[in-house]
Amino acid sequence: MDTTKIKYNPLYLEEVKRESNKKLFKVVSTFAGGGGSSLGYRLAGGEVLAINEFVESARDTYRANWPDTKIYPSDIRELKGDTIIRDLNIKDLDILDGSPPCASFSLSGNREKDWGKEKKYSDKVQTTDDLFFEYARLIEELRPKVFIAENVKGLLIGSAKYFFGSSQLGLFGEHNETIYHTLTNLGYKVYYKVLNSKYYGVPQSRERLIIVGVRKDIDITFKYPKANDYIYSLKEAFESIEHTKEELEEVNIDRFAIYKEAIKLKEGEQSEKYFNLIKVDSNKPSGTLTQTAGSIGAASIIHWNNRKFTVKEAKRIMSFPEDYILTGSYREKIERLGRAVPPLLMRAVAKQVYNLILSKWENK
Repeated sequence: MDTTKIKYNPLYLEEVKRESNKKLFKVVSTFAGGGGSSLGYRLAGGEVLAINEFVESARDTYRANWPDTKIYPSDIRELKGDTIIRDLNIKDLDILDGSPPCASFSLSGNREKDWGKEKKYSDKVQTTDDLFFEYARLIEELRPKVFIAENVKGLLIGSAKYFFGSSQLGLFGEHNETIYHTLTNLGYKVYYKVLNSKYYGVPQSRERLIIVGVRKDIDITFKYPKANDYIYSLKEAFESIEHTKEELEEVNIDRFAIYKEAIKLKEGEQSEKYFNLIKVDSNKPSGTLTQTAGSIGAASIIHWNNRKFTVKEAKRIMSFPEDYILTGSYREKIERLGRAVPPLLMRAVAKQVYNLILSKWENK
């Protein structure tokens, strides 16, 4: 792997808008959150026609940056494909995007213990295990050329793999209601692979399952994007960041129990007392930024200077634009970022989909 140093260049919204103006393909995004995956599609030259997001605080962030994008605020269970077709006047959508909530399958969660149970997700108590199938319902109703879904790699591990199911996992046969079977039976060639964001320009080791479905009448094979040769460290990514006194005070943890444990840790070490407390290594990419990292007293990945990450740092960890507006409190801003798809990861996937599938199909 090439180790020649490549300067880290922060992203700005001007670049995102410039690329999106190319309007190479059209996207509808479900479970859009604060706009991580949308940023990736726009960076790849796509036009995001509309999004679906039922969490009000996430919609506030999205709207602050993209006021002209149509937002469907309802629960996805209430959203119908024919409504989207009529509102947007689309006959053949290019991409339907979706990142159904993954807490039930995350390796950092309770996994099997939570399956089928109602629990609080943002500001609503509900079960979330069925949301992938609601996304599949919209695929059936909209019939996009391609769908792209993102989830945690835990969906392929342990008992969860029986919920996903695939020929590669040896799970064809009895389990016909799995995610994989459902998507395949809709008339799509389904591909899936775990990608690590650190190989696509993101200074964070964040492994995510990326599922790509190509409509079977489009007889073109999809291949996942190749990994970059260069991996950014946090020290490189943070090099040009300047903080105010107030920003550093906001992430001070010395009044909490985790601080006494944090100061004992060396860079790259994980606490034995607090499982989720990890002091990052400044010479490597960050560990995974989670939605709970913004709770000041809670154990999570922390800066090598024994504090939480500032919002400016968290944006770079997630590859969000410097000038992207995040609404709400510090905790809410980090939650928006921790739940997001890194834009540079989605850009790599979306570019590959356009170059290999959509551009060739349009020219036939």
